Amino acid sequence: MTWQVEALCAGRKQSFRGDSLSAIAKLAIDGPVTITRLGLAGDEQADPVHHGGPDMAVHLYPRDHHAFWRDQIGDHELLGNPGAFGSNLSVRGITEGDVLLGSRYRLGSALLEACQPRQPCWKIEHRFGTKGMVAKILASGRCGWFYRVLEEGAAEAGDRLELVEAGLPDWSMARLFEGLWGTSQRTDPDVLREIAELPPLAEKLRGKIKARLDAKG
Repeated sequence: MTWQVEALCAGRKQSFRGDSLSAIAKLAIDGPVTITRLGLAGDEQADPVHHGGPDMAVHLYPRDHHAFWRDQIGDHELLGNPGAFGSNLSVRGITEGDVLLGSRYRLGSALLEACQPRQPCWKIEHRFGTKGMVAKILASGRCGWFYRVLEEGAAEAGDRLELVEAGLPDWSMARLFEGLWGTSQRTDPDVLREIAELPPLAEKLRGKIKARLDAKG
């Protein structure tokens, strides 16, 4: 299966709220861009404690979700931007239910592996100037996901995102998100334990899950 990448996007750290900085505002890149184990060349993270690193190297927020947000918040000008939600890749036709944990994708000459869903934070609401968006992401599961980079390379707009190896059966990004942060039912400790043992999972997330379980006793 393949999907066309409409844009590759990167952002620089800039003033965001008060004295805080953010690089959530991603803009499309012209021409080829190098993809390293830490992400796209020129892409920055203002908060390395919570963002960036090998298991958050490349973020994909489905472009199809922009239509959902127009229904929710109106025709906000940011929704015309492929990187409106901090996404590095603008792709249509692929969503959280299509992507299995550990699935590997060829993008240009780089090889990516899906390793975790994205946990929404307050910065999305501040960027759009709209309260309640985090709650809508939790309720709808429109979270996006992260890739780690297994093989560094380069890609550009118009290249194909090609599935080359399927991940763990039954563990889609949608199911992971629901198990970790979803709101349709209470978090099940047994499900969290199962998620924590999945080999392709991002290591930092694995540690957070185990800490949650330890805190609950």
